[in-house]
Amino acid sequence: MSEDLKLVADLALILTSAGVVTVLFKLLKQPLVLGYLVAGFLVGPHLHIFPTVTDTATVEVWSEIGIIFMMFGVGLEFSFKKLMSVGSKAFITAFVGIIGMMGVGALLGFVMGWGVMESIFLGGMLSMSSTAIIVKAFEDLDLKGQPFANLTMVVLIIQDIVAVVMMVLISTVAASKHSAPGKEMLMSIVKLVFFLIIWFVVGIYLIPTLLRKFKKYINDENLLIISIGLCFAMVIIANGVGFSSALGAFVIGSILSETAESQRIEHLTESIKNLFSAIFFVSVGMMIDPQVLAEYWKLILALVVITLVVKAFVCSAAAVVAGANLEDSIKSGFTLSQIGEFAFIIAAVAVAQHVMPSYIYPVIIASSVITTFTTPYWIKLATPVYNGLEKRLSPKAKSSLDTYALFGSGNEGKKNWSSIIKSTLPNVIVFSVLSFATLFILFETVIPFVRKIPYVEMIPKWGFNTLAALGSLLAVSPFLFGIVRNSPKVHELYRNLVKENRANMLAIIVWTLFRFTIVFYFVFTILVKYFKFTKWVIVLIAIAVIFVIVLSRRNLSRFSKLERKFKTNLNGDV
Repeated sequence: MSEDLKLVADLALILTSAGVVTVLFKLLKQPLVLGYLVAGFLVGPHLHIFPTVTDTATVEVWSEIGIIFMMFGVGLEFSFKKLMSVGSKAFITAFVGIIGMMGVGALLGFVMGWGVMESIFLGGMLSMSSTAIIVKAFEDLDLKGQPFANLTMVVLIIQDIVAVVMMVLISTVAASKHSAPGKEMLMSIVKLVFFLIIWFVVGIYLIPTLLRKFKKYINDENLLIISIGLCFAMVIIANGVGFSSALGAFVIGSILSETAESQRIEHLTESIKNLFSAIFFVSVGMMIDPQVLAEYWKLILALVVITLVVKAFVCSAAAVVAGANLEDSIKSGFTLSQIGEFAFIIAAVAVAQHVMPSYIYPVIIASSVITTFTTPYWIKLATPVYNGLEKRLSPKAKSSLDTYALFGSGNEGKKNWSSIIKSTLPNVIVFSVLSFATLFILFETVIPFVRKIPYVEMIPKWGFNTLAALGSLLAVSPFLFGIVRNSPKVHELYRNLVKENRANMLAIIVWTLFRFTIVFYFVFTILVKYFKFTKWVIVLIAIAVIFVIVLSRRNLSRFSKLERKFKTNLNGDV
């Protein structure tokens, strides 16, 4: 058989076995993911009862594409608007639960003699729950729409985001084995935040605008090709700046999820996502080695017990800390007590990057399979556990738990300050990043290119530098204006704070000066780049330029157009 036909034969074996086994699992009312894992185990290289896959290297490449489409699908189902509308409760539940399980996993890793990073990544895998399994359990048990179910679903979204970040950190740790991993990791997080803001803002500004402009020329076939093309393009861009393919796929998926065509794109790409996801999970099943499972059965048992018991307690406690009532907290905690499919991806990346030992892959899969089977029963168990605990709690203790909230309503001043920070801090961060990125592109690419254009060399150096400085200031001025601009709502909040306590004026002045200092830094950087004046002269010029930027009606108009277009695209308005 030729090499090309060997690949076809392997795909035929993978897909046929997956189809047969998943039909059987469907009849048994079990998750399809488990069927794919079993199919992979049956046709894998460690079990020779059935025909086996011959070219595992090629299958691994296909499974990588499967990860890309899975993350693209996760991004399409993700919504920044929904995430920001849920309030602090879900965020606190998710992060307290994740940190708690990371601590438990790290402790287990230390007991086994692992290093710090391996132990933390083990905890990260244990903290990941399965969205697919929980959604199916909610459907089967008719629990959709209940308060604890809504809380759980948002927690799962946040876990997915943390999983993406973990994959970035794994690559960083692998690349920094011979340097300072702490410093490298911090720089990776900063770089990740920087590029996420750039990609998201630019993507939301451009992609929905283009799709809307050419809507009448785009049919289903065009839209499918464009979506997949954008997905692979972002994967290449993400790899080019040092991030994983999974991150690139997730980012472009999340950008497309904010467009008016998101549901259409999700429908068109669903079949492709299902196909490659099946190949990925089958390839995961192929990694299951019975000898490894027999050798590490104690570790598997420990992970199962930790997931079912300790994770249920940690996640329940996290929900209580976040302010959920006791019943919803226990139900949410028990629902999250399994190891999800994201743990497979994290394990695969960690093993491939030689960050974790190879045996962790089949061990995590085996633990996940066991905890997945127990999920429906664990959700049902939450009610009697709550009833038993309620009987043992005093009425006063129960009342205190049910009325507790980590962030209470507080006084009016706290509400006003909270609203001001929510209104202005995102603008400061986003526009600062955009200003930095714009200047970097201008300084490193655009202006050196323009300098080499014929006849431009004839312009005196002082004249070229003046034009370059003016062009740079003009390019970033809308962003600098956005950093210091206060909306009418913020002005009203300032007035309320001063009425409540005149001492608040000092804090308002400090916050305003801080924002003007950021603008001064960018203006000063441009002026120093192109002029050789003494520093105090440049400072005076910078202050004058800032006044022009802030008072310019043209800047107000340009900024308002940018803001309007971005909000229109973000809200999906046609």
